[in-house]
Amino acid sequence: MIALASDHGGYDLKDQIKAWLDQKGIRYQDFGCFQNESCDYPDFGRAAAQAVAQGECEKGVVICTTGIGISIVANKVKGIRCALCSDPLSARLTRAHNDANMLALGAGIVGKHLALEILETFLNTPFSGEEKHVRRIGKIEGNE
Repeated sequence: MIALASDHGGYDLKDQIKAWLDQKGIRYQDFGCFQNESCDYPDFGRAAAQAVAQGECEKGVVICTTGIGISIVANKVKGIRCALCSDPLSARLTRAHNDANMLALGAGIVGKHLALEILETFLNTPFSGEEKHVRRIGKIEGNE
């Protein structure tokens, strides 16, 4: 299951992502926001990140206008490795090298088609499992 969250700036893109996930038969949980009215991204981004960190959701996608603020919020949750990606190559490499478990998107930066390509790459790229990447992730997590 995929955790989804956005603020008002990412609301429309989140709805487009939900339609794409429905089309692909991929389950998700929407942690808000639920309308276009101005709201605070930390409330929703944190809830989605906590669901991923606690194992309720396998991965997460968080969206605000730039993707910056909501990615910072997600990364404050222990166990989250959220990457802000604006291209498919970054999405592939963050999964393969960093085992990122959350993707941040900037709705004002990437359009619908590019966002969906980034998302598909993120969801379909496995972690490489290479020793050097495992070691580095351990250092990120404070295990080494």
